[in-house]
Amino acid sequence: HDQFYTPTQQQTIKNNTKNEGIGGSKNFYSIFESELSQHIPVVHATIAGCRFVGRTTVGNRRGILVPNTTSDIELQHLCNTLPDNVVVQRIEERLSALGNIVACNDHVALVHPDVDRETEDVIGDVLGVEVFRQTVGGQALVGSYCKFTNQVS
Repeated sequence: HDQFYTPTQQQTIKNNTKNEGIGGSKNFYSIFESELSQHIPVVHATIAGCRFVGRTTVGNRRGILVPNTTSDIELQHLCNTLPDNVVVQRIEERLSALGNIVACNDHVALVHPDVDRETEDVIGDVLGVEVFRQTVGGQALVGSYCKFTNQVS
């Protein structure tokens, strides 16, 4: 049985944890923050009480989509932490591991062929991208099998 902690409880535990424990080591996060925070927001968050947010969320510079299992507190934390120009949208989709079923950048998104039509529309609207239902190497979990950047070679 998993124990779920509120963000305040998580912070208390994190503050009282030396190198390892809930959420990983402080050094791990400080390296990420020092390297990335000048370019993009770095947010400590959970989705449905879990720390593997990359598998459950998808986003770009315009927005972030979170599954319907995201609590109201987690949703509010993201809204309060991310810049005002980043849309945070909870999405009703039976395939809730959004990071596994969507691969996107700021221009285009590939999505699992079985996503709901409404989900496809929300992805296009919130992220401001053209959406294509596609497989990668015959695999439907496009977010697991490829990643996009905005970098031009």
